[in-house]
Formats: sequence, C-alpha cells, structure tokens
Amino acid sequence: MQPEELDEILKFASDRRVRRGQTIFQRGDNGSSLMAVLRGRVRISSVSGDGKELTLNVINTGEIFGEIALLDGQPRSADAVAIEDTVLLVVERRYFLPFLRQREDLCLRLLAVLCSRLRRTSTALEEIALFDLPVRLARVLLKLAEDYGRPGPTGTRIDLKLSQRDLSNLVAASRESVNKLLRAWRETGTVELEDGFIVLRRPVGLRALIEGK
Repeated sequence: MQPEELDEILKFASDRRVRRGQTIFQRGDNGSSLMAVLRGRVRISSVSGDGKELTLNVINTGEIFGEIALLDGQPRSADAVAIEDTVLLVVERRYFLPFLRQREDLCLRLLAVLCSRLRRTSTALEEIALFDLPVRLARVLLKLAEDYGRPGPTGTRIDLKLSQRDLSNLVAASRESVNKLLRAWRETGTVELEDGFIVLRRPVGLRALIEGK
C-alpha cells in the first residue's frame, strides 16, 4: 500500500495482541475483518473431522490474512493461531469496503495477494500428494532456512522456534514420524538441534534428497 493509503487505514484500524499458542479465530467464526501482522507469526491451518491438522500457510511480519472473509463476509475458512507472541493490526469490513471502492488500483493489488496465496496453497497441497515425508521435510527445512536462516559456526540455524507439533503440521505428518526422521538426520550429521533451534549442518544432503540423488 502507498503511504497515504496506510495513513487512511490507520484512522479506522485497531491493534490486538495475542500470546504464543493463542487462537485468533477458528473455521466457521464470523468473518468481519482483515488482519496484518505487525510483529510475530501466525499459522493458518485446517483440521479434519478426525482431528488431523494441515498447515495451509505461515503469515510473517508485514503480511496479511483473513482477506477472504473480509471481502465476501462469509465465515472463516480456516483456523488462525499465533506461533509466537504477536501484534496484529485489525481492519474491519464495514470500514474497509467503502475505502476499497474508492481505489480501483488497490483492488488489483489485493487480487494479486489473493492469487499469490492461492498459488502457495496449491504448491503445498501438491507436495503433500506427490512427495514422501523425507522430501517434504527437506523442502520445508530448506525453505525455512531461506526465510529465517542465520549462518553460524556449525551451519545455518533456522531462527524460528518450532514445536514438534508445528513442524509435523507443516509437512502433514505425525510427530512420531517427523521425530524419527530428524533423529536419523542427526545421526548422519545433516541436521542438529541447538537450544530448541534446528541447524542445517549439511543442506547439500537435503538438496540431494529432493533431487533424488
């Protein structure tokens, strides 16, 4: 958004603080607002009838979520939970729609965001359907290292604390299966755990796994 547009948004927006692990909204809740992450991270997920959870997206600082319900006014289509302590900027539908109607170019920019989100979700579902767990986990770890990696003496540390549940949800697998695979990779020196953070010691090994070598 342009600076002048942000100034207008701030006139009718409010902030909300949520703690790590706190539910922001659940699937089926009334959808009346869009949210921007000012600080922290939010997991968007869907839970099946038998309790299986699939992570659809992770929303980082500077990104938005809840835009679908904001536009169509229908109930929320997924769950949103704070991965860490988070500060949100909340924009209500009743204020945003009049604002949007006056700015056709902003509508196009919002459509681009929706298309990007759809492409990302489609890619994630494709990976779950086409690749086995080692490849899925390798792809996720390399992507996390790309986004949050910090070089260190023993390798690239993913500067994002992920619980066993967080990581298993990202690859749509059980915690037991993910932990078993991580233990095997630790024994081969591919990854390491340091103070709750994952360190990629041999990312070339993960890339070779993805390429089928």
